[in-house]
Amino acid sequence: MASAELLEELNCSICLNIYSDPIILSCGHNFCRACIGSVLDSQERSGVYSCPECRAEYQQRPALQRNLKLCKIAEHFHSIHPEQDSGIVCTYCVYTPIPAVKTCLHCEASLCETHLRAHIKSDLHVLSEPTKCLEDKKCSIHKRFLEYYCSEDGACICVSCRLDGTHRGHQVETLCKASEEKKQKLTQLLVNLTSKREETGKRVQRLQEQRKEVQDKAAGVMKNMRALFKELRNELEFLEKRIMIEISWQSVQISLRVSHLISQLEVRKEELSKKMGHIEEMCSLTDPFTFLQRREDGDSEAASGDDSVSELGDLDEGQISATLHSGLTDILTGATMNSGISGQRFSNISHSRITGNEPVLRDLKISRRHF
Repeated sequence: MASAELLEELNCSICLNIYSDPIILSCGHNFCRACIGSVLDSQERSGVYSCPECRAEYQQRPALQRNLKLCKIAEHFHSIHPEQDSGIVCTYCVYTPIPAVKTCLHCEASLCETHLRAHIKSDLHVLSEPTKCLEDKKCSIHKRFLEYYCSEDGACICVSCRLDGTHRGHQVETLCKASEEKKQKLTQLLVNLTSKREETGKRVQRLQEQRKEVQDKAAGVMKNMRALFKELRNELEFLEKRIMIEISWQSVQISLRVSHLISQLEVRKEELSKKMGHIEEMCSLTDPFTFLQRREDGDSEAASGDDSVSELGDLDEGQISATLHSGLTDILTGATMNSGISGQRFSNISHSRITGNEPVLRDLKISRRHF
């Protein structure tokens, strides 16, 4: 147990408590870092710094160097006597200060474990936690210690308030009994709150599990949908190629027929040019006899040139639409079978989009002018 002399050496001369993070000045005196820091801050206005203990002056603010050895001693003392931090010691331990465990309101004295055992034998003494501020536990009117609790007004009162004061005739209990009853209520409230907290925690856990299930399910559905749309894009690209090939093939066939007809017409054009030259030559003759003796085949040949041109045909949009209709039906049927969402509804929508009142070419924003 620490002696009074040792305890005195471990006290800061500013706060009078055990050192906290002690530092040493160049003059050799030790202080708590926070305490000497506050003193130096107040001296900074005047520009003169001095040691609070020996008044040694410094030309500039002194550096705060930590006293490592004293710091270890103070920390060791704190670990052995943590209650000593309050600075409340036993009133009756004069030679060796011992930390107080209780304060007697009747005697206005703080007691250690040893003196408390003899003190509690008397019922006149009212004990409380160690405190230096005894005035806070006294009645502001009668200046007597607060020993009772008025449950009607919810106030701590003294014996004079109970017998002759404004609380006369009220339901009054001792502080200890009122405290115990309040502790019991708070304990029951704590049990109820603990139960509610546990139930709330379970609900939170269930909601978190439900959220995870939804997230996992959504991730699976998104994965399936990505695969489905990728397949749909591939099928649509393949169908597009089929349609383009069909259109190109029809266009090539029509172009071949047109080319053949152009060749025929070029030949006929040449023949007509020759016939026109023959007629012009006949018309240039001045001798009636010679003119009438010449052949008149040009007229019959010219008449034969009025034959109508056979029909070349056009793009078969019906065939193109049929190919598109068949391809889309296969794609949507496969998507209905492979999708995991509302297959019947998907099928109905697909069917209405293909077989409904709207033509499939117009539904897909494809009009005849594109051909």
